[in-house]
Amino acid sequence: MDFLQLLSCACIIFTVGMFTTGLTDLKKMKATQSADNVQFLPFLTTCLNNLGWLYYGLLKGDGTLMSVNIIGAFLQTLYIITYCHYTKDKRRVYSLTLAMVSVLCVGWVYFTVLIPPGEAQLSQLGLTCSVFTISMYLSPLADLLDIVRTKSVERLSFSLTVATFFTSTSWTLYGLQLHDYYIMVPNTPGIFTSIIRFFLFWWFGAVMSNKSSYKLIQI
Repeated sequence: MDFLQLLSCACIIFTVGMFTTGLTDLKKMKATQSADNVQFLPFLTTCLNNLGWLYYGLLKGDGTLMSVNIIGAFLQTLYIITYCHYTKDKRRVYSLTLAMVSVLCVGWVYFTVLIPPGEAQLSQLGLTCSVFTISMYLSPLADLLDIVRTKSVERLSFSLTVATFFTSTSWTLYGLQLHDYYIMVPNTPGIFTSIIRFFLFWWFGAVMSNKSSYKLIQI
């Protein structure tokens, strides 16, 4: 097995592992028969991202991109259906879902009808997917600033941070091997945001540990 095949396997394993973290929310919704305290928008944006990269993989003929994003789109659709079933605010959820479908339809018409097949089509689609992926990786920065302000890492998921780090790293190396900057560049921010989260876990985790020890001594 050469290095590119090894990276391909790593991309599939780590990315699918990251997508399955949503199963925790799915189990929570089934157990409580409610969608309260579960965010809906990440399911929609991730599904949209998966479908965009799936189309890019189809045009490029990349089996790794296609297989990963088929699984991802299927899981996100499952999460969306489950959320729609258990949510009380069905009007808002259906409106957001309809908006996503509308974006998909507009994108499909633009990239298949208005742009002729070829290098320009692949480049514009790659750029669009890259910008969307970067925005997804950078969107939690507001939460990180809030964590710094409150000095608490309770809102952060360590397992998701680990999964994001390995997923971003494997895709960055995979894109580098293929000389595909549309794959490499958008995954680089995921590495840096994960490193920032690891630092926050180390720094504020130590602070919380010291606070706990102090309380025990006082007792």
